[in-house]
Parts: sequence; C-alpha cells; structure tokens
Amino acid sequence: MPKILVLPGDGIGTEVTDVSLKVLKAIEEKYNTEFEVETALFGGCSIDEYGVPVTKEVLKKAKDSDAVLLGAVGGPKWDKLDYDIRPERGLLALRKELDTFANLRPAVVYPALKDASTLKGEIVEGVDIMVVRELTGGIYFGTPRGITKLPNGEEKGVNTLVYTTGEIERIARTAFEIARKRRKKLTSVDKANILEVMELWRKTVTRIGRDEFPDIELEHLYIDNAAMQLIRRPKTFDVILADNMFGDILSDEAAQLTGSLGMLPSASIGKSGAIYEPVHGSAPDIAGKDIANPIASVLTTAMMLRYSFNMDRAAEDIEGAVRKVLDKGYRTADIYQPGTKRVGCKEMGELIIEEVIKSP
Repeated sequence: MPKILVLPGDGIGTEVTDVSLKVLKAIEEKYNTEFEVETALFGGCSIDEYGVPVTKEVLKKAKDSDAVLLGAVGGPKWDKLDYDIRPERGLLALRKELDTFANLRPAVVYPALKDASTLKGEIVEGVDIMVVRELTGGIYFGTPRGITKLPNGEEKGVNTLVYTTGEIERIARTAFEIARKRRKKLTSVDKANILEVMELWRKTVTRIGRDEFPDIELEHLYIDNAAMQLIRRPKTFDVILADNMFGDILSDEAAQLTGSLGMLPSASIGKSGAIYEPVHGSAPDIAGKDIANPIASVLTTAMMLRYSFNMDRAAEDIEGAVRKVLDKGYRTADIYQPGTKRVGCKEMGELIIEEVIKSP
C-alpha cells in the first residue's frame, strides 16, 4: 500500500491540507485504491512541541514514505528565533535528507482567471509554464558561508555559489525530459557572462541538449533578460531551467502571472523521495477563518498522484474538476472578482470533490 506522510504545518496549511485529504479520499473511492496516510508535526508547530522544526523521527518517516504532502510553515510567531531553528530550516533539512534536487513549479493561467492577473489578459491568456529549479545545491547550500568579524570591527557576510558537473547534468536531464513531454522547448537561465559557475552551467546544459536531447529546442537567457522576457512574452516559454536562487525568483514571478499564489502547486522530486507542497505561505492573518484558497494544495495532490503513483487519469480528474469549478464562477477571496461567486476554503473543496466524482 502506498505510504504518504502528511505534514500540514502552520497557519492555513492545516486547512488546505484537510481539503486535499478529502479530495484524496474521493480518489480512493473512485478508483478503488487505498493509501496509507500518516500525519506529523512540522515547522512552527514542531518547534512549539519539540523545540526543532523537524525531528529525526519525522525525517525517518519521510524517508520511509513514498511521498510527503506538505501544507505551509512559518509565521511571525517564530521570526525572532535563531536562524538555525526557524520553521523554514525544516524545509531545507527535508529536501536535503530526501535529496529532492528538482523542484517543479507549473504556472498555468486558467481561461476563467485571465483577468485576475496584474498583466493584461491578452498577454497572459494561454500561459502554461513549468519552472524546473535545482533545489539542493547552489548558493543556498554552498560553503563557506556565514558572518564573521573583521579586525577593523566590520562584519563580513559570505555565501558560496557552487555546482558540480554532476549536479548540473541531473537537473538538466530532468528539465529536458519534461520538455520532451510538453512542447519541446527549454529555456536555460544563467549569468554566464559574469559568473564562472554559470559558465559551467551553460556549457553543461548545452552538451546534454546536443548529445542526448537533439529534438528539444534550447535557448539560453541571462537571468536579468529572462526576468524581463517572462513579463514581456510569457506565452513563448515552455520549460524554464534555473539554478536554486534564480529558480526561486523566477518561479515566484511566473506565479504572479496566474493572479494568485493560491493557485500554484509544486513538486520536489529526487532519487530518495518526493515532496509536494503548495507554493503559498502559511498566511497566519487568515488562518482559521475559512477563507484560504485550497486549490494550490489540491493541484499539488494531483501532482503527487501523477509523479509518485503514476495515476495520470486521477490527476487529470482533479485538474479538470478545478477548471470546471472556476468556469462555473466560484472563487475564494484571493481570486474573487465582481460577478463571481465567493466561497470559503471548505466549500471550494466540496465543489471540487463533487466534480471529481462526476467526471467519467
């Protein structure tokens, strides 16, 4: 029986995860299948209970599971803690432990929401982008790092951007393989004109594309130009490949094209496991008010079914249900517009489940 470790986390994480688990239950009944689901504390609530954002026991359970489904972590309550024990450090530890080196962040503009974007509808209509971000290397993990005192009394901060050929090769292959299943175009983002490590990045990606994926159109863009073009001509992008930091930035920029972070799922995959989480934060200001948007979490569940359990049809049922609910005019507060029907977190979940059950 497939094992799923559920880590609802903090704030609205518990609310949106609850909706996702109900959707998963509907899939179990529809497809006559069963998942072994276990829930554990993670993030701020783990700090409150155990003094750390993730315990060794939870990390072990994650390694023993087929997939990890996350909610959201963090909040002002824990912002003044030492950096090493803040909720977000639990995420880094989990990613490192499971070696989930590839973060997949789709950004899709649904026809019903094209006017919810801050850009003009004709610019974003039809946007369907997959950002593939390297997740376990680069400047977020490189050493040396830290803040030191200089003899003159000043402080010096250091972070190191480092990649090996092997790290670049594996994330490049992942991006090329995804592009092969989509529209066969890959845009690799770097800063090869300034940074030597990015020169290695470009050279390696070029070689992998030439030798192993000649059927994929490959373009290279510097990060500053890529950020501009993503706003100027978003429909021309298919798969975007980037290192940890540039991918972090561009995936949020791509998210804004859709109109709301509450619409965006993500998957972090690797050889040792997979982590699925909506890209939004814990939003403690609206937690417990039944106004959060659960769609990102629901779509994250669809990604889990597709990438970890090869249940493509079930994933399509969920994605189609979301589209139908939006087409019928139902909206949570973050995507509400005059003339649409405003619903809460729980009701949005019920509407999606109803469409999942009805779909052939």
